[in-house]
Amino acid sequence: MTVGSDAAVASYAAIGDSFSEGMGDELPDGTPRGWADLVALGLAHAAQAPLGYANLAIRGRLLGPILDEQLPVALDLAPDLLSINGGGNDIMRPRVSVAAVADRLADAADRAAARGIRVMIVSGADPGDHIPLGRMVRSRGDQLAREVRRRLDGRAMLFVDNWADEGLRDLRYWSIDRLHLNALGHARVAGNVLAALDVPVAPGGESAAERLHELEAARPRTAAYWREYVLPWIGRRLTGRSSGDGRAPKRATLEPISLDR
Repeated sequence: MTVGSDAAVASYAAIGDSFSEGMGDELPDGTPRGWADLVALGLAHAAQAPLGYANLAIRGRLLGPILDEQLPVALDLAPDLLSINGGGNDIMRPRVSVAAVADRLADAADRAAARGIRVMIVSGADPGDHIPLGRMVRSRGDQLAREVRRRLDGRAMLFVDNWADEGLRDLRYWSIDRLHLNALGHARVAGNVLAALDVPVAPGGESAAERLHELEAARPRTAAYWREYVLPWIGRRLTGRSSGDGRAPKRATLEPISLDR
């Protein structure tokens, strides 16, 4: 599927977890931006018109809540284009059926396509080089990518496989917590998605690199990293809590995104 002059996108919605919410790429006011925002801007520039954009993603969500809570809302919004992301938090749990995760992603894509919505599944990037149990996470992520690709074979929908982008494994693309992409990483993912849609990258998307030096200087050393990020993350997993508990989507409706943003 490509997006060209004969198939302009006037509205776009994203569902998912912290990856689609934009964690790691925070604006000065603390609001996460991220790749989906940059994709929306790129689509608006491609159409040379304001774009309706909703982002229902909430950090920490497993795939089940994403599809049970966010997908129905997205389908009711009836966007021209819907991106689905999820499963990243599932594959970090002690036990998971990767095949079942892939089944649910494919089923969600079918539900959107049945409504006449152009749909793409967008995978997260591979953090395996930088986090505890990274080898296990990579193995499961590799399997999930294979399973999703197999299920979408022959269907008229995109799978943007950022997991397979080996360049994204470089630490310079990751935020201080090493689990979420930084501004530069989100800009690269936006480029991957827009390339898959055959849409040029919007002007200004590359400016994320300007914050890279500050991010590198702020990276905690090993002991501080475990104390500030790893141990709280493990604690949430053991108690069944989520970093997104009580949070609302940052863009719950198709709000216009302007070309001058």
